Amino acid sequence: MADKKKILFVDRDGTLILEPEDCQVDSIAKLKFYPNAISMMARIAKELDYMLVMVTNQDGLGTASYPQKAFDEVQGLMLEILGSVGIEFDAFHVDRSFPNENSPNRKPRIGMLTSYLNGEYDIENSFVIGDRITDVEMAKNIGCKAIWINDGSNLGGDEISIKVHALAEYVALETLSWEKIYEFLRFGQRRVAAKRTTSETDIDIELNLDGNGRASIDTGIGFLNHMLELFTKHSGIDLKLTVKGDLHVDEHHSVEDAAIVLGEAFTKALGNKAGIERYAFYLPMDESSASILLDFGGRTHLEWNVSFKREKIGDLPTELIKHFFKSFAEGARCNLHVTAQGENEHHIAEGIFKGLAKAVKDAIRRDISKVSNEIPSTKGVV
Repeated sequence: MADKKKILFVDRDGTLILEPEDCQVDSIAKLKFYPNAISMMARIAKELDYMLVMVTNQDGLGTASYPQKAFDEVQGLMLEILGSVGIEFDAFHVDRSFPNENSPNRKPRIGMLTSYLNGEYDIENSFVIGDRITDVEMAKNIGCKAIWINDGSNLGGDEISIKVHALAEYVALETLSWEKIYEFLRFGQRRVAAKRTTSETDIDIELNLDGNGRASIDTGIGFLNHMLELFTKHSGIDLKLTVKGDLHVDEHHSVEDAAIVLGEAFTKALGNKAGIERYAFYLPMDESSASILLDFGGRTHLEWNVSFKREKIGDLPTELIKHFFKSFAEGARCNLHVTAQGENEHHIAEGIFKGLAKAVKDAIRRDISKVSNEIPSTKGVV
């Protein structure tokens, strides 16, 4: 039996082409493609094994205010341009109703798509790509995940049947970049959720290496929270980390276990590390300087050339900063060299964490210009 086909259910306006202020692409003059949509869709069509299905709401199509002819002219030219670079859609589904009609075919409802739910397609590994929250709910209704091109404008928010936050679990990728969409579809998801409980700490972590710099950190140690929020912001990952530790004893176990769990989450999320840069170096300069050298090569080592004079910065013992980096290196199975100097010890610590963030951002970057998904090692394994 042949493998079931995966499907990309692709929205049109706001996804493949830009949506004008009046939300109606009813003339050739309004036809403008979303940045890099053509080049990345061409690579998806050529390199990846997905059926391409266009699904779009076109409010009032066929009425005097939106003649069928106007739609056909735009659609025809758009498909001609896409076809010229090898992008051919297998099917088109267009709903022409207005929102108040509550048509069973209008996204997020899936009346137009029931033929794909007969068990003959790999729906679990299919995706909806769209710019509206209704596209995310449509993915939920189909039984797959969404790639959400979210510009923060809450498009479609008045047409969904459940709260926006309840749809978060159905978003596989949130981005404004077609390069990121291609990277995600080619290399896969790098997201991990884990829990670690010992007699000393209880830790929950959610890590998304292809995030947007969003942090929700609660370690019970204010200065460590601040450093990890900086790390998250400047590395571009999404990190949710909650640590309940024996702070009535001291800070040691909370700091150590948080770093171990964070490092282990990186190891799991990176997987076989195909396509990543692997190495990185970063040197932020201010009144203080911090040099970070990083290699996610599977060998654990920390080289530390930092001295603190203060016993604590905020509520974090400075001796535990080195221990955090050592534990992170062990969990992430990485080689890490840290050198820093300066006058203000808060700035030194901040420079170290920001430097690590920038190094991580560079090292985990996946190079979509490469044709093959190479392991970054002559051994074939990292």
